[in-house]
Amino acid sequence: MLVYRIVLEKYASLYASGVEGRWNSSGAKVLYTASSRALACLENVVHRSGEGLNDLFRTLVIDIPSSERIEKITQKDLPKNWQQFNMEHVCRQVGDDWFYRQESLVLQVPSIIIPNEFNYIINAQHKNFKKVKLKLIEPFIFDTRIKQ
Repeated sequence: MLVYRIVLEKYASLYASGVEGRWNSSGAKVLYTASSRALACLENVVHRSGEGLNDLFRTLVIDIPSSERIEKITQKDLPKNWQQFNMEHVCRQVGDDWFYRQESLVLQVPSIIIPNEFNYIINAQHKNFKKVKLKLIEPFIFDTRIKQ
């Protein structure tokens, strides 16, 4: 399965920093990826609040082996208001539980931005992380019509 990650050029690798995110606590080394380039773009726009979109970016095309089990979280598995900013702790607990169980390499989570679309969290500390391959690094330029 191919997934996509748009990053600043200097971070164009499969490096996971362990920085806290919606689905992980600090120290849990994961890669946030999206099911499409378009969703990866929107995730960047939302999280950057339109700032810094004129920097040098790259799209990482990442291949997750089809043999790997993907654990899936659906909206039904989450509280009604899980998308709200003050509910990040709920999502983080779900992600941390998955991360520390080490039962699967990938966690599929619903996108807050686009209903019925998915992001894929890859556990960089899972025993099978070495099977994840960076297939391609492409230049990415945010369209200038996106509000900065």
